[in-house]
Amino acid sequence: MATLSLTQFLSLDGVHQAPGGPEEDPSDDFDLGGWSVPYGDEDFGRFITEVFERPTAFLLGRRTYDIFAGYWPKRTDPDDPVASKLNGLPKYVASRTLTRADWSGTTLLSGDVAQEVAALKERLDGEIQMHGSAGLAKTLMEHDLIDTLHLAVFPVVLGKGLRFFADGATPTAFRLTAARTTAAGVAIQTYEQAGRPTYGSY
Repeated sequence: MATLSLTQFLSLDGVHQAPGGPEEDPSDDFDLGGWSVPYGDEDFGRFITEVFERPTAFLLGRRTYDIFAGYWPKRTDPDDPVASKLNGLPKYVASRTLTRADWSGTTLLSGDVAQEVAALKERLDGEIQMHGSAGLAKTLMEHDLIDTLHLAVFPVVLGKGLRFFADGATPTAFRLTAARTTAAGVAIQTYEQAGRPTYGSY
């Protein structure tokens, strides 16, 4: 049985929208895209390389798939640790609107997403990785299907944009298993799902 991990970029105020460029997601008039780019130093590059050493498959939402499929197939250097995995490993895209996926190795998941992903985890081995895909991630967290969170928190407050842990998120407890900070100040924290929160008083 495979585990499912999510790597998510967040601002200090929890925004996940368009970290990599202005055109990634300008929905709701978001004009601050590309906010993670100034912090992409060697330390952060090493973290990304380490993440991409582990997957056996990828699971993506529609928007992230469109972004990735427009960029990574053009990167054909076999020594590129990200491109080689994204282009070479199986990819699964959860979408009810996408009718075809031309990126080699891509399979569409168009049914009930929770059931499809649960079956995928049962069928595969190793680590299935999600990157971004926040809408899909929220749905999967409602069903306790994400085992590990890698949260990269960037030292910037945006004041607007889509937030990852918004009102209505499923109450979930996590266990911190790793933490590091890059030279540019990105706090990278790894959490394992630990069931429902417990409550008390001081």
